[in-house]
Amino acid sequence: MQEKLTIQDIARLAGVSKATVSRVLNNNPTVNPALRERVMRIIQEYNFVPNVTAIGLAGGRTRLIGVLAPPLVWPSVPEIMRGVAEYIENTAYEIVLYSINFFNVERSHSEILDRILALRMAAGLLAIFPGDLSPHLVQHFQRGLPMVVIDDQAEPTRIPWIGIDNRASAYTATRYLIELGHRRIAHIMGPRHYYCAVERYEGYRQALEDAGITPDPDLLLQGTFEPVGGRQCAEQLLSRERATWPSAIFAANDQMAYGVLEYAEQQGIHVPEDLTVLGFDDNILSAHMRPPLTTIRQPFVEMGYQATGVLLTMIDPDHRIGKGQRHEPPKYTFEGARTGEPVRIQLPTSLVVRASTGAVREPLVGP
Repeated sequence: MQEKLTIQDIARLAGVSKATVSRVLNNNPTVNPALRERVMRIIQEYNFVPNVTAIGLAGGRTRLIGVLAPPLVWPSVPEIMRGVAEYIENTAYEIVLYSINFFNVERSHSEILDRILALRMAAGLLAIFPGDLSPHLVQHFQRGLPMVVIDDQAEPTRIPWIGIDNRASAYTATRYLIELGHRRIAHIMGPRHYYCAVERYEGYRQALEDAGITPDPDLLLQGTFEPVGGRQCAEQLLSRERATWPSAIFAANDQMAYGVLEYAEQQGIHVPEDLTVLGFDDNILSAHMRPPLTTIRQPFVEMGYQATGVLLTMIDPDHRIGKGQRHEPPKYTFEGARTGEPVRIQLPTSLVVRASTGAVREPLVGP
């Protein structure tokens, strides 16, 4: 009996409805104290461990939050999930994670998403870097599923969106290099179909032009957002005549900057004495590279935290933060988010200066 006990069993033993048991389990303050005590006594007597899905279904609502994410090996995803978990910890909600490998082109991810959402397990969805699924997510949002997106791969849609100002952040990074005296600044761009890659390039270009520096097409290379892409681009730049080398390389993400640092070390190029390197993201490994990487820090933990808060206020307009949480989330109702002005929350970034950048030196001479 104990192993198979259900909410219905608890309701029968306590002489109450399943909805009452659900409200007790969800700490609903409207439950009569005497009924609450009776239900809790039965729960404790039978060591009942509630199923979070059943709790929601019995009460007409689910206390599960769906999180659609790429594999957790993606550098920023664990930090975002830490923010999600930090917020959820002090609420009545739980997380169900749907991890999709978007690089598996043989699978129809839109069909997989449809099957997941058809189960109606989740009260709302937090989509992290959904990529090509963005248009499909809009359809579910318009049909009535509360949703928040953390994304830099596609231009924001009508779905509430949390991210950063990629253009302004790249401008800050490039301006910092200019202030160090660098004028030949190469940029390793991310894939052009990524919204953030184009925005970061525009920030780089604008900073050069504002400083009176004409962008040199020979110093713009196409990368892949992966270390191997950074390494290949570094080889293209640094296998030329030394007189044509850039004095600094601004990689559009830390992963590509790692590839630049690897190539420089193997070729005996000293960073930052011979070459300054700057990245973007401030992934966990960046502070431990050789040398530690100067980069733009994205507030990934805060993204997950705020996105979860916004989603819960859309699901439940009366939602309040729990004890120990940092701050009250912005208040958005689902209908307001769906029919009003698009919700856009841009969190601030910061420049983290480490040992991979330095003031410009005299041009290298020799073969």
